[in-house]
Amino acid sequence: MHTHRHLAAAGLAAAAALLLTGCGGDSPGDGRPAVVTSPSASAPAGPVAFDTPFAKPRLVLTDQDGKPYDLVRRTAGRPLLLYFGYTHCPDVCPTTMADLAGALQRLPHGTARPQVVFVSTDPDRDTPAALKKWLASFDPRFIGLTGDFTAVQKAARSVGIGVPPPERHADGTVTVSHGAEVLAFSPGDNKAHAMFPSGTSMRTYTTDLPRILRGASS
Repeated sequence: MHTHRHLAAAGLAAAAALLLTGCGGDSPGDGRPAVVTSPSASAPAGPVAFDTPFAKPRLVLTDQDGKPYDLVRRTAGRPLLLYFGYTHCPDVCPTTMADLAGALQRLPHGTARPQVVFVSTDPDRDTPAALKKWLASFDPRFIGLTGDFTAVQKAARSVGIGVPPPERHADGTVTVSHGAEVLAFSPGDNKAHAMFPSGTSMRTYTTDLPRILRGASS
């Protein structure tokens, strides 16, 4: 029986001292449920500010409609929430997407709605059609990107997220490990001033997103 696995990777640059946790694992190929662990014992206190903001990754992939999507160009001048994950994730990824969807519905009137971009760390299985169906269950306005794994890995590393290649096992299971943080990019300078750790609650997203997306770090 397959076991859920976690990854810890050190953040880069100003986030070098910050450990980024991740999730991994999915169900066996015969459809039996996987044994997984809880994504977090307790919800984090709130977002973590970067001493030096991260620039947006220069990434061009295929979106959920099968069209090219230039991340830097398409999200220029607008708030962005960036997440690296995969649709077969048994717990952390769907929980994060559900919490983000709920939080965005609760943002104060007049708050600019951020674009949520979900970048697949399992592009062989996450086709555009699979991404579209999966993301629509949370919010059809979420953008899903898939494509060259090397490009995804490089983009993730540029913002301090660890994404090792998927591991395929003899029993047909696939282990996908990745940093499970949500990076928040401000529309003012198109840089990430903070990240929300894995396990952040919907209430925390709702409370802190307006301030963080304006570029405030505290």
